[in-house]
Amino acid sequence: MSSFFFLQGKVPKEIHAILIETLGEHASSYATVKNWVAGFKRGDFSTCNAPRPGRSKTMTTPEIIDQIHELILEDRRISAKSIAEQLCISRKRVGSTIHEDLDMRKLSAKWILKCLNADQKRQRCQSAEQLLEFFGAIQMISFPSDHGRNLVISL
Repeated sequence: MSSFFFLQGKVPKEIHAILIETLGEHASSYATVKNWVAGFKRGDFSTCNAPRPGRSKTMTTPEIIDQIHELILEDRRISAKSIAEQLCISRKRVGSTIHEDLDMRKLSAKWILKCLNADQKRQRCQSAEQLLEFFGAIQMISFPSDHGRNLVISL
């Protein structure tokens, strides 16, 4: 849209005013519009950020993610520091991989998934019911649910 106004001979201030009128608070800043117009004058009609040389933001590869996951599955009590030492990567990279890519967190010294899918929740409920039946000491148990109501299981 900005290139259209540039080709009509509009200056950056006019283009920015049109964008504000059209898009309101979602309009690009005046500095951005000025940069676009400078690019248009050089013949570059792209308004997207060009890729820049240098180190990528993340160096996490699927292989590293798999290796970290395997180490956690082998020993759920393993520390992020230990994983970093074994794989020769930074502690920060291990932490971000565990939290962002594997969607896990540490709970009571064990790595667990942050969110359980429906099958995993059902499996945990079935396991809990089997344990309650096995021990047979409790007749009724109340669990808080995700919906603000208590879930009551009677045996």
